[in-house]
Amino acid sequence: MRILLVEDEERMAQALCEILRLEKYEVDCYRDGISGLDAVESDVYDVIILDVMLPGLDGFTIAKKARKQGIRTPILMLTAKGELDDKVTGLDSGADDYLTKPFMTKELLARLRALLRRGMNTPDGVLSFGDIQLDTNTFTLCCITNGQNVKLSEKEYRILEYLTANQGQVLTREQFAVKIWGFDSDAEYNNVEVYMSFTRKKLNFVGAKTEIKAVRGLGYELRCSDV
Repeated sequence: MRILLVEDEERMAQALCEILRLEKYEVDCYRDGISGLDAVESDVYDVIILDVMLPGLDGFTIAKKARKQGIRTPILMLTAKGELDDKVTGLDSGADDYLTKPFMTKELLARLRALLRRGMNTPDGVLSFGDIQLDTNTFTLCCITNGQNVKLSEKEYRILEYLTANQGQVLTREQFAVKIWGFDSDAEYNNVEVYMSFTRKKLNFVGAKTEIKAVRGLGYELRCSDV
């Protein structure tokens, strides 16, 4: 899962990044509203943690602009403001949840998990497509027709998660590179092809009819023959 954090307080930003990375999330952090909005507009994140008081652009404005552009990524507003009117403004701007500083780490993580489930429409923590299921908690791939399952590596899981969450769409190598390795990664496009090969082998191992199809000149799509 890739999380965008837009927070201008250095110590807070560093602490949150450390906490989230310990929980195995991929995190990109920006310290001002202008660069934060640019990152939001890339639309490659699973959740956005957005501070309200930011230099350049405030969090309310960023959320409004994102929603006007059709970006539906769940947004968690994070701010020192605790007044009811501020919470209402945040939610009316397009935020999905609101957390007031100071807060407990357990509460932040619980709210993030809830937003991630909501964003993928997976209240039970399971993603499904064709004859496969992905357990979002254990990174397990299961074929529902024969019960065969296998543990996925982080990259394999994120490839299938991304494809499953975008059913019916062709996703480019560039989209996979940014989504899974990040903007600042040195990963080459052949990394995408290598992990696509690994993931296909896992699908074959469980006997799934669901396949990752390469669409010539475009990218990859998840398809399933009649189950």
